[in-house]
Amino acid sequence: MKNYPYPMLNPPSFRWRSNEAITEPKVHEWIQTINEEETPDWGRYDVGILGVPLSRSSISASYASENPDAFRREWKSFTTYNLDEDEDLSELNVVDLGDVRQHVTDISICHRNIREAMIAMQKNHPELLPVMVGGDHSITAMLVKGYKDVHPHERVGILQLDTHFDLRDLTDNGPSNGTPIRNLIESQVIKGEDVYNIGLHGFYNVYSLKKYADETGVNYVTMKQARKKGIENVINEALSDLSNKVDTIYFTVDMDVLDISFGPGAPASTPGGMYTEELFEAVYLAGKCKKVKAMDIVCLDPQKDMANATVKAGVHVMLSFLTGYKKRRKE
Repeated sequence: MKNYPYPMLNPPSFRWRSNEAITEPKVHEWIQTINEEETPDWGRYDVGILGVPLSRSSISASYASENPDAFRREWKSFTTYNLDEDEDLSELNVVDLGDVRQHVTDISICHRNIREAMIAMQKNHPELLPVMVGGDHSITAMLVKGYKDVHPHERVGILQLDTHFDLRDLTDNGPSNGTPIRNLIESQVIKGEDVYNIGLHGFYNVYSLKKYADETGVNYVTMKQARKKGIENVINEALSDLSNKVDTIYFTVDMDVLDISFGPGAPASTPGGMYTEELFEAVYLAGKCKKVKAMDIVCLDPQKDMANATVKAGVHVMLSFLTGYKKRRKE
């Protein structure tokens, strides 16, 4: 097969050996890969996992580029059965598409490839739910732009779980992991009023970014407010408000939203963040929402992790989201 499975992608760097006789698979035995010698039958798949190994555009030094492979290695620690929701994900057909090709030094080429990868996904198999594993948060702007390129008439909103606004000025920060939401607003891909950011807290955002958020109509709920109101209520309200306004919700999870005690492998994680159970509930609810048509998990550096705690939390985030998605399909 030429141009696996389209030009800007590389196959997964390694693949787990699958045993077809297993009736209760682990996640690494369940997620499929593409036979490079054949043209894929896209109609058989429900979900596509795409690695986006870019971290050169991170403000702070990061090995988030290593995260897609760290995810793949950690799949062996999980089963497909979610006891909390009594759901078995093995009924979904999930394929690991591999990784977006990255240039050694040129971030603009990396970003172009990411955008083109999303374009190719939407053109070749629009019914496949895209789940992207980053990489730093700069990838979100490129992925949303790629989606919008194929669906120019759709109004796209953002549900963002994050410690930060990610609204830094592009004139001095460029297309970095601190600017993806501002990038999308100023390029008129999305409206500020269609952004809902949940999880901001403490002393990790400057006043000028709050002012910009207020001026552009960005909706945000601090972690303190979310705890008082209940994370389930806050997420459901955001999803409801967005669903009433937009055609598509793009869901982005910055792993630094976790409290540093739960997410030591997120370079910018801080005290006062989300607990893992709050994050898992939030992504489960997002997965259930029919307007959520793509999601990413970003800003996780496996080399800074401790006992793989954050990588495991990240895989749990992906599986919790897919649990919600499976519930959505059943309903």
